Amino acid sequence: MSENRLLAAYRQRPVAVTAFCVLAILAIQAFFLKFMGQTTICDCGTVKLWYSDPSGPETSQHIGDWYTYSHFLHGLLFYGLIWLVAPRMPVGYRLALAVGLEAAWEMAENTPMVINRYRESALAQGYYGDSVINSLSDTFATIVGFFFARLSPLWLSVLLVVATEIFMAVMIRDNLTLNILQLVYPSQAISNWQLGG
Repeated sequence: MSENRLLAAYRQRPVAVTAFCVLAILAIQAFFLKFMGQTTICDCGTVKLWYSDPSGPETSQHIGDWYTYSHFLHGLLFYGLIWLVAPRMPVGYRLALAVGLEAAWEMAENTPMVINRYRESALAQGYYGDSVINSLSDTFATIVGFFFARLSPLWLSVLLVVATEIFMAVMIRDNLTLNILQLVYPSQAISNWQLGG
């Protein structure tokens, strides 16, 4: 389908085209995770709405956990970044792009290379990747964050990012910033602090 035909279809049915794109991305994400050997749900055989132990064996296996907050922040940040780069892009395209970015991260995060890199972190030594349901829930949290940013003033989104990072650091000694730092440039000092030392 040419760009003009896609744009014409979007203008006629923006919600339907956006929904189709988002659902297609989610399907690709789920298929990729299954192809990589990730479980559909937790190996424990149950599905919990919330799992509260950030370094427990069921983290990233249920619908929500402490890292769900980080994925919500992804939505805020993706909305802002896409708005800066392409302010005239239709919101449906922006949403599909944000979901695509999150799905790409979720797929990369569940490759053996990244899983092994995460295991070098103090809080993720037993990490073996996300279940499919957790990964899709993370992407849904990104969608919620995207719409929150769309409907809120900029100052509120910025305040929420800062407050969430502080809240997570206090509650579980981890957050989006530390997660990225430990993934890219692991620090023994941060690991010691995360272990309570």
